[in-house]
Order: sequence, then C-alpha cells, then structure tokens
Amino acid sequence: MRVSDQLFLVILVGLGWVAAPASLIWGWVRWIMAPKHRSITSVLSLIGFLLASASALLAISSIIYVQEMHDFRNYGPLLVKIFRVGEWLSAGAIVFGIGGLWRSNSLRWQSPVAAVGTLAFWLGMALAV
Repeated sequence: MRVSDQLFLVILVGLGWVAAPASLIWGWVRWIMAPKHRSITSVLSLIGFLLASASALLAISSIIYVQEMHDFRNYGPLLVKIFRVGEWLSAGAIVFGIGGLWRSNSLRWQSPVAAVGTLAFWLGMALAV
C-alpha cells in the first residue's frame, strides 16, 4: 500500500472516528444550552445536524447488528444498502450544513463538520470491507 493511500485512510479514520463523534456530542450540548434563534440559516444547520445524527445512529446500530449477528458477508446486499443510506444521509447533511454557514447560529460549524465526519466514516468502512 502506498504512503498516500495510508495517509488517506488515516484521514478518513480521524474524521470518521474522532471528528464526527466529537462534533455530534459538542453540537447536541451546544444546541440544548444555547438560546434558539429562528432564522433560515439556523433551520438549515439544524436539518443538516439531524441528518448527520441520523447517519451516526445508523452507523452505531449497524455496528451493533454486525457484532450480534456475525453473518455479514463482504459486500452483501444489506451491507451495500446500509452504506448507501448512510452516505446519502451524510451528503444531505453536508448540503444543509453548508446552507447554514452564512449566519451565526448554535450549530453553524458543528453541522458541516459532523456531516463530513460521518461521510468519511461511511467511505472508510466501504474501503475497509
């Protein structure tokens, strides 16, 4: 494996296993504690953050399912569907998260960072299987 490939995988793992959970936890705490401003950018950030959270929840539940069932074949149809749904949720979260960057709100940066992190997780898992 080339050094550039290894570096790419390290970046994916760092984003997927460190940046995404940290951003999601920080974002939920910040959203709960901060006053809620109702503007279009705050709603876009919230939608993006919810999609990133749904993608992370799918990842956690998939990992638990794999640990319990032990019968995932490499690139089985269910696994491919899970990857596809996770990637689409993350891609939608990126779009909405970018839409919420224009004005200050409680999830302004957490939404796109969590979305990129969850997408990195799904891409890393697809490469690892």
